[in-house]
Amino acid sequence: EVTILELAAEIGELHERIDHFEKFFGEHEALAILAGLGFQPGDEHRDIGELSGGWKVRGVLAGLLFQRPDVLLLDEPTNHLDMPSVAWFSQFLKGWKSCFVLISHDREFLNEQITKVVSLELEGIRGYPGNYEKYVTQRAEEETILEGRATNLARERERLTTFINRFRAQANKAKAVQSRVKFLEKMETVETYHKRGVMRFSFPATSRTVADVVKIEKLQKAYGENSIFPKPGVELTVRRGEKIGIIGVNGAGKTTLLRMMAGEIPFDSGTIKLGSGVEVGYYAQHHAETLDLGSTVMEVVQRASPETAPSRVRSILGAFMFSGDDVDKPVKVLSGGEKARVALARLLVKPGNLLLMDEPTNHLDLASSEALAQSLGTYDGTLVFVSHNRSLIRTLATRIWNVEAQKVETYPGTLDEYLYSMAERRLAVTATDVGAKAKLRSGPAVVKAPEVVRTREDDKLRKRKEAEERQKRGSKLGPLEKQVAQIEDRISVLEAEQKARSAELADPSVYDDAARRNKLLADYQAGQDKLDELVPRWETLAAELETARAALV
Repeated sequence: EVTILELAAEIGELHERIDHFEKFFGEHEALAILAGLGFQPGDEHRDIGELSGGWKVRGVLAGLLFQRPDVLLLDEPTNHLDMPSVAWFSQFLKGWKSCFVLISHDREFLNEQITKVVSLELEGIRGYPGNYEKYVTQRAEEETILEGRATNLARERERLTTFINRFRAQANKAKAVQSRVKFLEKMETVETYHKRGVMRFSFPATSRTVADVVKIEKLQKAYGENSIFPKPGVELTVRRGEKIGIIGVNGAGKTTLLRMMAGEIPFDSGTIKLGSGVEVGYYAQHHAETLDLGSTVMEVVQRASPETAPSRVRSILGAFMFSGDDVDKPVKVLSGGEKARVALARLLVKPGNLLLMDEPTNHLDLASSEALAQSLGTYDGTLVFVSHNRSLIRTLATRIWNVEAQKVETYPGTLDEYLYSMAERRLAVTATDVGAKAKLRSGPAVVKAPEVVRTREDDKLRKRKEAEERQKRGSKLGPLEKQVAQIEDRISVLEAEQKARSAELADPSVYDDAARRNKLLADYQAGQDKLDELVPRWETLAAELETARAALV
């Protein structure tokens, strides 16, 4: 038989083994997280104070992921990550068992991670099930409904005002006029929908340049003993109209390359030649450092182009959501996103025909990021940009520069084409399954558009109107008066019902219950349609009644 002493010894041995596995598994997990976020072997022993700001952020993020808290709050976590690190981080979060709350301007990252969107809308905080794409669809539908409701309210106010002004002096309409005056007064307290402000701008047409906008030959650069681009150097050409996305791991030299092209920092040897007539516009990653914090928004942007009229500068700032007294705010009191918009406005007031942009979507919210992407998509000059934002690169890039292993690999095509090419290379080395390649090459399925289903509503409406015309032609004054009174009563009932529905629609909680919201909106629209039908009919009959009465005098 096993004694208590032997059991105690075995338990003690098991505890030692558990401690051993926890220690070495913990170290292994920590190293794996650091590697996933881009740290190299041996970096775990470095003093975090030696790291740059971006790498310090990565170190803090690694520590949070290792702790595995019950709730993880992430505010723009991909801002300081390169594309490989974003891909690893996205995969890591997919296996996260606890809750996390995420703020991000990276559309693809959001779609990969989230199951619910909480949005700060003008009518209050709103919740939407699903990922970002589903939110966009749901919100667009809601905005259409809210805009329609605002339009209906404005139309209803105008209709009531017209009625009041038309019949105010008639004694036999005093009751109807008074009821509408009260209804109009109550409607004035109902807030209508106002669309959220979004950056809306476009780059003006640029002057045409020579075919070779930039020619880079034998370019070399080192920081002390750290060689970024050693011999034989980098050879690159930027051609007119290209939109070049620069990708690669952090520290590879993406920003260094862009800054040398912009003339912001010197290079050790080689040449960077700008073509004839090329005018450079540069947007720095740390744009706040390039802004005069003591100046106002207006002064900073005006200083970029003194010859531009102040009215034009104000108009540009308005497109970037700086209006009224906002233009007189000191730059130092602005948020990161507002400073980013000032830097963009400064770029727009004197745009070049060659734009060099380093992480242009950092510090912008998602709506502003997408507005920027749309504007750059229509820009007719040449664009070279660094970004970790996959959506932006996919939208814009017509050529990819991959900065890796002290070289710059150039690929003519989009990001997806480049990634596909890389996948083919790996497949050629590691697999012979051609079926996988065939699948990658397969095109999208052709979806047949649904046929439009036509209703008989027009025929019904036409027949109804014909019957009304026959009835009116054969009617006498008494029946006409009765008909006008009946329609007036019906309109009064409908107006009261619409008033109640409007009050419900003004309550944000309605939109949390999809079934209730849809029924209420359907009822409201049906009521409005009925009013739109009855009111013109009543006006016609009322005019006929007045004519008939006048004829009897």
